[in-house]
Amino acid sequence: MTVEFINFLVRWGHLLFGITWIGMLYYFNFVQGGYFKEATAEALSDAKAKLAPSALWWFRWGAMFTFITGLYLLHVVTSNSQLNNYIIVGAVMGTLMFLNVWIVIWPIQKIALGIVAEGDKAAAGAKALLASRTNTLFSAPMALGMLAGPHYAGAGYGTTVGGNGLIVMLVIVALLEVNALVGKQGPMTTVKGVIHASLGLTAVMVGALNLL
Repeated sequence: MTVEFINFLVRWGHLLFGITWIGMLYYFNFVQGGYFKEATAEALSDAKAKLAPSALWWFRWGAMFTFITGLYLLHVVTSNSQLNNYIIVGAVMGTLMFLNVWIVIWPIQKIALGIVAEGDKAAAGAKALLASRTNTLFSAPMALGMLAGPHYAGAGYGTTVGGNGLIVMLVIVALLEVNALVGKQGPMTTVKGVIHASLGLTAVMVGALNLL
């Protein structure tokens, strides 16, 4: 089995795991959240006891294996001098999203769902939602960064790393992550709002990396 074929299999796995992870992320933000607001008390209790824990299992382990395969692929492109600003920004966002899942969302959701007895369920739910909304915010520009690295003709593999555009984007991403931990939802309160914000952040990324 050649190294090229192994790399291809890892890319394939990265795609499958990523579909699982981001698919569950969108389910939580676009579907489950709205249902929880409208469900009867009995249905809500049943969903929190049975549906949500199962969905969170697929969510967090999809994130784990997306991250692991992503680290391998990042090593490949770096070793082959194929790293560029799009990949860097996408990888930073993906890493923060992974950390949000395992360090913020999952531990807090265990409190919100009553899986662990200790803690304020309402406060935990609000914190988990903010982190989840931030991951949704990052998702569109993160995916574009991964695709634009090898496929966008204006970028391509092997372009120069660095510059003002990269610095601006890393600062923006860092500030948004700080907000995910201690801030407020702002325009991400609604599904429409977080979708628009994600597309807007994508446009900002393209502009910064191409024009600055």
